[in-house]
Amino acid sequence: MAISDERQRIMPMPVDRETGKVLDYKEAVLLTNPTNPDLTGEVDDKYFYANDNKDDRVHGWVGADPPVGFWMIIPSDEFRTGGPYKQDLTTHVGPTVLSVFVSRHYAGDDLVIKFQQGEPWKKVIGPVFLYLNSNASALDDPTVLWDDAKKRMNQEVASWPYDFPVSEDYIKSNQRGTVTGQLFVNDSTTTLVPASNSYIGLAPPGDVGSWQRENKGYQFWTKADACGNFAIEKVIPGTYNLYATVPGTIGDYIYTSDVEVTPGCTIGLGSMVYNPPRNGATLWEIGVPDRTAAEFFIPTPPTQFNAHVYQNNSETIFRQYGLWEQYSVLYPENDLIYNVGTSNYSKDW
Repeated sequence: MAISDERQRIMPMPVDRETGKVLDYKEAVLLTNPTNPDLTGEVDDKYFYANDNKDDRVHGWVGADPPVGFWMIIPSDEFRTGGPYKQDLTTHVGPTVLSVFVSRHYAGDDLVIKFQQGEPWKKVIGPVFLYLNSNASALDDPTVLWDDAKKRMNQEVASWPYDFPVSEDYIKSNQRGTVTGQLFVNDSTTTLVPASNSYIGLAPPGDVGSWQRENKGYQFWTKADACGNFAIEKVIPGTYNLYATVPGTIGDYIYTSDVEVTPGCTIGLGSMVYNPPRNGATLWEIGVPDRTAAEFFIPTPPTQFNAHVYQNNSETIFRQYGLWEQYSVLYPENDLIYNVGTSNYSKDW
């Protein structure tokens, strides 16, 4: 199974879950007598393989005999809900391959689509691309098929939106528009700072951060360059707000005016400035506001569970089963105390 260049592994069989021990929730099963003895003591949990929308373009499986790959390729996020940081499931034991369009995973009721009596609604979801490949050399090196799947993924992304759908509700490339601009941050300094590597997107009109809860319309996101320049391409005509989230800067940006995208248009918004919420000079802070929490201390999993083969991967170490139990192990008598000025959040928080 492969989700990224680092998140790849041999997976258990369905029968291994049946013979295993269910843990604190039904999705987590301790493998006690797996078909592959190397997996004994591991915890299988489908949530371990979740991914952010922005990072999920291709995932799938490679079978050993014959060496065949089966891949789910998602060329666009425009029809997904919750924005680029929304997490969802990718694959799990089965072998199962998913393409989740709408779900409440990691979000709850806010992302459940709700309708009023008589409310009209129409949305084109997909298409997604199922890709099968085969190569005899994959018998010794399964990553051959993964690398090929990534190449095909890049082709499909470049081909989006597709030309073949005949539905008039599916908007073709020449009927879409482009929005460009440059974003700066003004955080109580005399010099504007480019909003480098920020995620900037168009989503249905709302308030600050509403794109995270939006679930009925389309969203179009891109990543700004080092100078804060961005181009959001292939946008379906409609009325949008422009939103942004800037790594290292608290809060969320929203452009004050609606953006009206029409077929074939190119809209230049020029330079925009985000003024983060601030009531004075920073006295102290913990961590980095980049929506990952990767900088904080993550304990080792409980010793009774064998960790996954890529447990040191920063993408996934926080997903290990049972980490919450380690708090009482680390602090058996008194709660954690964080001393401002002397404590280090990478070790002490």
